[in-house]
Amino acid sequence: MKLNDIEYAMIKSHPEVARKILKQVDFIPTVVDMVYQHHERIDGSGYPEKLKRDDILIEARILAVADTVEAMASHRPYRAALGIEKALEEIKNQRGILYDEAVVDACLKLFLEKGFQFKET
Repeated sequence: MKLNDIEYAMIKSHPEVARKILKQVDFIPTVVDMVYQHHERIDGSGYPEKLKRDDILIEARILAVADTVEAMASHRPYRAALGIEKALEEIKNQRGILYDEAVVDACLKLFLEKGFQFKET
């Protein structure tokens, strides 16, 4: 199953929706910004603001890698899980393009050297 344009637009709106909700409950401003920026990419191809590299909070760059790995490794209503190996391959291939190099390196080390695994649900 593939997302249609309306469904994809709804998914892309979630950083702004989350920001509005978190601001309404006086959430910590840095966390609000992290959530808002977590789909930004260091080459400027992300959303919602098309920010680049150092304009993106380091916390959001970390969250971007974590979110990508978790999303690819997990089942989604519109596709089966791709697995952790594929997820790690993706962030490695996009290291320095979409994702911060140091963040990717730390993530790969965590999974490949330190033995981190997602808990089964």
